[in-house]
Amino acid sequence: MKQDRILILDLGSTENTVIARAIRELGVYSEIYPHDITLEELKAIPNVRGLIINGGPNHIVDGQEIFVRGEIYAASLPILCVAHAGAGGRQLAAWPAEKAALEALLRDFIFAECGAEPNWNMQNFIADEIEAVREQVGDRRVLLALSGGVDSSVVAALLLKAIGRQLTCVHVNHGLLRKGEAEQVVDVFQKQLGADLVYVDASERFLQKLAGVADPEQKRKIIGAEFIRVFEEEARKLEGIDFLAQGTIYPDIVESGTKTAKMVKSHHNVGGLPEDLKFSLVEPLKQLFKDEVRECGKQLGLPDEMVYRQPFPGPGLGVRCLGAITRDRLEAVRESDAILREEFRNAGLDQKVWQYFTVIPDFRSVGVKDNARCFEYPVILRAVNTVDAMTATIEQIDWPVLLRITDRILKEVAGVNRVCYDLSPKPTATIEWE
Repeated sequence: MKQDRILILDLGSTENTVIARAIRELGVYSEIYPHDITLEELKAIPNVRGLIINGGPNHIVDGQEIFVRGEIYAASLPILCVAHAGAGGRQLAAWPAEKAALEALLRDFIFAECGAEPNWNMQNFIADEIEAVREQVGDRRVLLALSGGVDSSVVAALLLKAIGRQLTCVHVNHGLLRKGEAEQVVDVFQKQLGADLVYVDASERFLQKLAGVADPEQKRKIIGAEFIRVFEEEARKLEGIDFLAQGTIYPDIVESGTKTAKMVKSHHNVGGLPEDLKFSLVEPLKQLFKDEVRECGKQLGLPDEMVYRQPFPGPGLGVRCLGAITRDRLEAVRESDAILREEFRNAGLDQKVWQYFTVIPDFRSVGVKDNARCFEYPVILRAVNTVDAMTATIEQIDWPVLLRITDRILKEVAGVNRVCYDLSPKPTATIEWE
């Protein structure tokens, strides 16, 4: 990457991503590195103009206080130490609470002290990534896990620009997709965009692997590992595939854990890969936040309906059918989700709300149907707004809309007798239930 950089060294702060985003909004690229980065590693990173040593409440790891290596202070770079008594550089007790004050502070440090150029923009990012992909791949071939979601779609568009027919897209139907989704992916990418697309129906294979597995982390790892197995099989059929492209983005990496922050959840693109992976990875979006991924997609010319498509986790409905997956609950999730999406679209909420979906827990409640006692599942509705998926607020849905959704789900979805609305923000809740 040719753009100037400001590095954030993580010394236990909970504000790392907030600061990184604020710096990027000022037109300068920023990324987070571990506190124990060596001077040699630092010097290998191009175009670093300054360091922020970001202290915070997680500065005690395994019972011991952590510090930045002393050699870092000899790097001849401007340094801003926040909530940390550093051995050099400018000291700051805490980040300003007001956004305007924070921006002013960062602007002064980045431009006045570091002399950084505001040359971080999406056009430069795309140009750099195309160059990097061409250098990494050469004349070899790449296999892309194309789910049809925003991340993999943007990766596909970027790779098509970078390497064209060297890219083969594989869409795996793992049986955990939303209603009509597999058919839509094939139509859009194969018929409309003309991509070299291989469609694999592996739904029975995935469901058999997941039978009786209740632990969310284990489910994620099984799904991630099985995806790679399918790709390996397809690669052997195609011959000459050396690379696997993935839609890993920055929140995936952050939430999978750092040296000072515990893992929120493993992501199939980050922590769930088998040790005997035979591909080299191509991950052109791994330093982008979600809103930046969407901006990248627009710059690449993808249609709005694809760029602003509902976010969908890699494990699909597998993490919305809570606990051990059963076919009846999986079908209930699929049908109730389709109703929710249709009614949100009818109410004009599909472009207003960032993510909305249904969840079916693995317990039943008593109810009454056809004048008789029934013992069936509840459906939980979730609708959240966010910029970067690191925090989220709850959308306040009008009662008539909620009542219409509830009425349709109770009448049209088999095996359910309650509808609930989740009012929990992130934090303390995550966006997904598992």
